[in-house]
Amino acid sequence: MNTTRDATDTRAGARKSGAGTQTAEDTTWGGTQESTGWLGWIAFAGIVMLMMGTFHAIQGLVALFQDSYYLVQESGLVVQVDYTAWGWIHLAVGVLVLCAGIALIAGQLWARIVAVILAFGSALVNITFLAAYPIWSLAMIALDVLIIWAVTVHGNEMKVDA
Repeated sequence: MNTTRDATDTRAGARKSGAGTQTAEDTTWGGTQESTGWLGWIAFAGIVMLMMGTFHAIQGLVALFQDSYYLVQESGLVVQVDYTAWGWIHLAVGVLVLCAGIALIAGQLWARIVAVILAFGSALVNITFLAAYPIWSLAMIALDVLIIWAVTVHGNEMKVDA
């Protein structure tokens, strides 16, 4: 009777599969990289992008259908454009952010790049819309910053499918 064990069987997280022993390190999104707790930040960024895309779309629809909802007239905005134009801008940004959020959750490399660009663009749009909807715009800018941080600092832990 052999009392020694194979080194791969004694690792924490080792489990048997149909093809042999598989460790927790082998089942990460990257395939060979050890998973860390920071991977949750990328999932968080993707989910927040889904929410932000929806919020932008709702804000765009409000601007299109009920422009009297906002606090100031178009002349009080940083960029003096009527609310119909702002509605279409917010709706377009919302759809783009929503699609990028889906791709980010799926682990696409291009989605990480697009997520940073769209979060930056979303922050700029919300800064220009700050006078019309100040608290909402500040909350959206804060979420944009969190997305940029999560994707740039911890983005390399996602699955790379270019």
